[in-house]
Amino acid sequence: MEDGHVGPNTIITETSSGTMAYGLAIVSVLRNLALTIVTDPACDKRMVGKLNGLGAHVEVVSKPALVGGYQRARLDRLHEILAENPHSWWVNQYDNPANSAAYAPVAAQILDQYGPVDILVGTVGSGGSMCGLSAYLRQVCPALHVVGVDTFNSVLFGQPDGKRVLRGLGNSLVPGNLDHTTFDDIHWVSAAEAFTATRVLYRETTLFQGPTSGASWLVAKWYAKRHPDARVVCLFPDGGERYLDSVYDDLYLSEHTLRIDQLPSEPVHLTSPMDVSHRWSKMEWGRRTLTDVNSIEAGQIDEAIFSARRK
Repeated sequence: MEDGHVGPNTIITETSSGTMAYGLAIVSVLRNLALTIVTDPACDKRMVGKLNGLGAHVEVVSKPALVGGYQRARLDRLHEILAENPHSWWVNQYDNPANSAAYAPVAAQILDQYGPVDILVGTVGSGGSMCGLSAYLRQVCPALHVVGVDTFNSVLFGQPDGKRVLRGLGNSLVPGNLDHTTFDDIHWVSAAEAFTATRVLYRETTLFQGPTSGASWLVAKWYAKRHPDARVVCLFPDGGERYLDSVYDDLYLSEHTLRIDQLPSEPVHLTSPMDVSHRWSKMEWGRRTLTDVNSIEAGQIDEAIFSARRK
């Protein structure tokens, strides 16, 4: 609104399956603005009801795109809406620098409450929260160790795209807000591990969270054990209410083969994103660009082919 992109007749548009959509619905109703949300079947009926109750128009795409899955299908429909209505404006959480910039007050709150931070752990989707927080925290804590948590079949850190059961993190597209040089380490967590960690988190702490929070906590707890003198900050991006019929439902977990008896005590250590074993895995990212990591991977493949031909 301050930049002139949004006026009284503007239709706010965004693609989201949960928290971002709900936040926009709250702001839109308080500012008396129209809102259209494009989502997919991962957005549960409770959330759709909450969005509709705040006056938002919700469109649910029925099937994934052949390339890019539901993420691509949602974006394709969003662009159709933008073309159909010249008064619409896309927030664009993936490429809007205001996403990362909005975390300056959160960084200030963390520093005010806890002081200097040694290790920051959080899940990565649009890149806004982790890259934004890290940029501000490192102004005070230059040695901050930043740990990103992703899931399998997400393209964010070099894996090929594929179907993902664990939602709220990962992506089928690489957002502009994701600065890969932010991260010291990357972890990949499976849906079963995240779901189980979420249940353990609830039992041990009474914090009723969603599976992206469970994935973040699983990784942060490991760092806290390895570095008992470090101040570790862990981000919990979702609540548990949306997951009563999945994460917190024993029958659902059993029917979808998502129940595991015990969480692994530590991750598998990797040297390449392509080596992931579909169980909790870790790679030292070293604040490199995705291009740098992919170049090393390609070089290793070329060397292997060359060596094989020599033999």
